[in-house]
Amino acid sequence: MTVLIGTSGWSYKDWIGVFYSSEERMLERYWAVFKTTEINSTFYEYPTYGFVRYLLKNTPPGFVYSAKVPKVITHKKLLSVKKDVLFDLKRFLDIIGILKERDLLGPLLIQMPPKKTLDVPEFSKFIESLPDGYEWAIEFRDSSWLTDETFNLLRSNSVAYVIVDEPLLPPIIKVTADFTYVRWHGRSSRPWYYYRYNEQELLEWVPKINELETKVKVVYGYFNNHFRGFAVQNALQFLKLLGKATKEQLDILEMIQEYFKKKAISEVKVKAVEAKSLDELLLLFVNKSRLERGKAIPDSAVFFEIEDDRIIAKVKEYQIIIDLAKKAIWHDCADWAKRIEEKKMCKHLVKLFYLLPEEQSTFILKDISTNIDIWSFNLLNEKRGD
Repeated sequence: MTVLIGTSGWSYKDWIGVFYSSEERMLERYWAVFKTTEINSTFYEYPTYGFVRYLLKNTPPGFVYSAKVPKVITHKKLLSVKKDVLFDLKRFLDIIGILKERDLLGPLLIQMPPKKTLDVPEFSKFIESLPDGYEWAIEFRDSSWLTDETFNLLRSNSVAYVIVDEPLLPPIIKVTADFTYVRWHGRSSRPWYYYRYNEQELLEWVPKINELETKVKVVYGYFNNHFRGFAVQNALQFLKLLGKATKEQLDILEMIQEYFKKKAISEVKVKAVEAKSLDELLLLFVNKSRLERGKAIPDSAVFFEIEDDRIIAKVKEYQIIIDLAKKAIWHDCADWAKRIEEKKMCKHLVKLFYLLPEEQSTFILKDISTNIDIWSFNLLNEKRGD
């Protein structure tokens, strides 16, 4: 079976430096790395014949485009057959369907607005009227659609339910066609897409994709968390975790990760100079939620000793060692393990720094942040070189 992983769109200026060297020839660069993409622009307006003919002529063999159905059909007319959406759909297919001449066209994505089932009374009629000869996928944005009635309708018309990772709907696995479609939007609230999945979050999806691969002919998966190039990094990371990344993809992933590491180091150093409180220093390493959760840990749950250049502590059942001479931290909680690659902290470190003398905490955090490229974050069960 085939698994195709790519990104939602490819023409983003904030990918320059991360993935592209300039605004020129973005799509050609994308073709060289991925085997599929989702055309987002068709959601906002009908594609031109010139654009589609360009794709038809220049796209390398084996590449597949998915494309969004125009929003005039999904959002403005709410799939109403009475409002001539089938005519609108035919107009779209007459253009995008040109890609079928070279087997370049994959699923067509019907992205629904955040409306309830009662707001779209002609839904069934629209689904039953979809033209044959195309792969159709539909994504919902309201939980009222997640019913057996909906899934049975999709299944009887071979329309794929789009599996999502997002704040609104649960990532339920439903197969309603001989292919499946997955979209990773991110988990931030405003906006969803300004989010970078960590490795642990991506690992959660590996068995799900492996299971889907046994049930369908093709798994299409797209990362829509496009801000700052996060989608490119996560797509390549996921291909690696699936064991499907090529050597070239692994090399590019390594370069992207190095870019983010250097950028993060630079940003932390700049903000560290401007920080004027312990809170501001800790927020370089944790988000506000972790900061508050760390503060909420009872003082009685913390024990620490200061030995020359070393602090040995216990927060709840977890241990922490901070070695100022070696510029290293060791800790053993699961959250820390997920975040050390990005050199981020957990609530247990927050609590420890709040209980240490403020002058000492400030000094240590300033040293870590201004020398972030030197400090190492380690799991406690790893060899410390004592």
